[in-house]
Order: sequence, then structure tokens, then C-alpha cells
Amino acid sequence: MHPTYIVEQGAKLGVESRLLVVEKDGQVLQKIPLIKIEAVVIFGNVSVTTPALKRLMAEGKDIVFLTLDGQYCGRVVGPQSGFGQLRHRQYQRFDDKTFALEVARLFVRGKLLNMRTLLLRYARKEQEAAFRAVAENLGGMAKAASEAPTVQALMGLEGAGTAQYFSVFKHLFHGDWHFEKRVRRPPADPVNVLLSLGYTLLTREIEAVVNLVGMDPYLGFLHGVAYGRPSLALDLMEEFRPIVVDSVVLRACNTGQVTPAHFHKGDSAERPVVLDDEGRRAFLQAWETRLSERFRHPDSQESVTYRRVFELQARGLARHIQGEGTYRPFLVR
Repeated sequence: MHPTYIVEQGAKLGVESRLLVVEKDGQVLQKIPLIKIEAVVIFGNVSVTTPALKRLMAEGKDIVFLTLDGQYCGRVVGPQSGFGQLRHRQYQRFDDKTFALEVARLFVRGKLLNMRTLLLRYARKEQEAAFRAVAENLGGMAKAASEAPTVQALMGLEGAGTAQYFSVFKHLFHGDWHFEKRVRRPPADPVNVLLSLGYTLLTREIEAVVNLVGMDPYLGFLHGVAYGRPSLALDLMEEFRPIVVDSVVLRACNTGQVTPAHFHKGDSAERPVVLDDEGRRAFLQAWETRLSERFRHPDSQESVTYRRVFELQARGLARHIQGEGTYRPFLVR
């Protein structure tokens, strides 16, 4: 199963027997069997009837609300139980500064090494020297991350490594794409819009498996605690940012799935660039393709998808928290 994305503005979600029904202006646009829905992700102005909301919650299917531009608004989840012992241990581990630093080091090391691998994998011949120089620096930073004395020092390494990574990542785009640097709020160009949307979707995926496993997504070892921020999901997603989101954006742009024509000038400083509905659907298709692709797990050699890997990593962290194993970041080769 995979999430069901609702992007039609003005649509209404209802429920009919065992079907989720999407309507607009009195016309039925789609009927989706509930058994085929893993979660519902709603973009922009879409309403949900109370019966549909209750049915989705009762069946354990999250409802995630995003703005039209893909910014996270919130999520609705059903009742959860049976996770008290794991969460209690997670809270204890959070207060253990030695343990928290040890785990935070692993998250940052995983991200730095996967950024390094992506650059070496996609390096263009005319820029090869620059790519290899940054890749070497990222390898050194990953080693330093393993010995960082504080979480603040780790965040500094992560920030410096990410800045270097994006300084050459921009050279990977072909044709009419123009990308100079990562700008989060607001995303200032089409590539930044796609990156922000991808990171939001990845956060949703990771938060879902954190909830599935039974951990508290709002208590992180690297990102700490902040009101309304799913810090543990942000921790776990670090190692996947380059190899999932950045990779999808590169592929979607360079293969023409998404083109510069899918973007237009926004109507405010908060929305300087806007992705149209056709482009959003095309990117979501590229996203689903990436997450559904099967490949050999580099350690176990099991045939997996990235969604399966997300769950495996969350379960690995839960075992580490409970003292039943050692967390290992997922590293591509």
C-alpha cells in the first residue's frame, strides 16, 4: 500500500461502505477501496466529512494536511496503545546525555556519508575535481561527527557539510534548470520548491513509521524538543534526505517529468514561486516510483523498498533504545 494524495482543489472526501469517495461540485471523481489506502495526504482546499474522518481513524489510516505548496499543517491519527514501556525507555534515554549524543552522531554521520555517495555517483566529468574535493571533505566530516563532543558541534558539522554539498549539487541539473543554493523559507526557485515538498513528504513517511513502531515522534536525540516539531522523525530522516529526496528531484528534473513550465510566479513574498497542479501530480508520481522501487538491502541483501527500509530503521532505533541492539545508519554504496 501507499498514501493516497488528494490534490483537486475544492474536492470533498466522504465514505460509502468500504470506499473513500472523492467528490467535487456534486460529481464523483474517484472511489478508492479503503483496504488499498495506507494514509491520506491532502493538499490545500479539500474538505473531509466527519464520517470519513472517523472511518479513517478507526482503521488506523493517518490523514495528513498540507498547504497547496506542500507545507505541513498537521495530521490526524487514531487511538494508539501498547507502547508505554518503549516510550518510557525513550524518555529515559533522552535524559541520558551520553546515549543521546551517541545516537545523534550516527544520524549525522549517515547523512554526511550518503551525501558523499550521491555526489560521487552523479558527478559530471567536467566538474569531477570539484565533486571529489567536496566528497573528500564530507568523508572527513563524517569521521569528525563520530567523535563530536556535543550535539551543538554535530549540528555545526551537519550544517557545514550540507552547505558544501549543495555548492556542487547545483551542477547536477541539466537544461533550463537554475539552482544556486538551498533556500528553505520561502523556497526561492523551482528546485527549492521541489526539495521542500520532498522533505515534507519524507517527514510524513518517517513520522508514520515512528508511530507504527511505538516511539514518540516529538522527542529527538539530535533535534531535541520543540513545540509542534516531530524531532525524532527529523532525526531518522537525515540519512535519507540525499538518497531519497535529492535523488527524486534530480531524476524528475533531468528526465523531464517535471519541467520549468510547471512553475509560475507567486502572488506574495511568502510564495515567490508556485508549482502548478500538473507539476505536483508529476512530482508525486516520481516520488511514489522511487519509494516503491525494489532493490537489494546493502547489508541483509533482502529485496526491499525504501518504505520498508524506513520501517527497518525505526525498528532498529527502537531496539537500540531498549538495549537490544545497536542502531546503524542506512548507507548506500
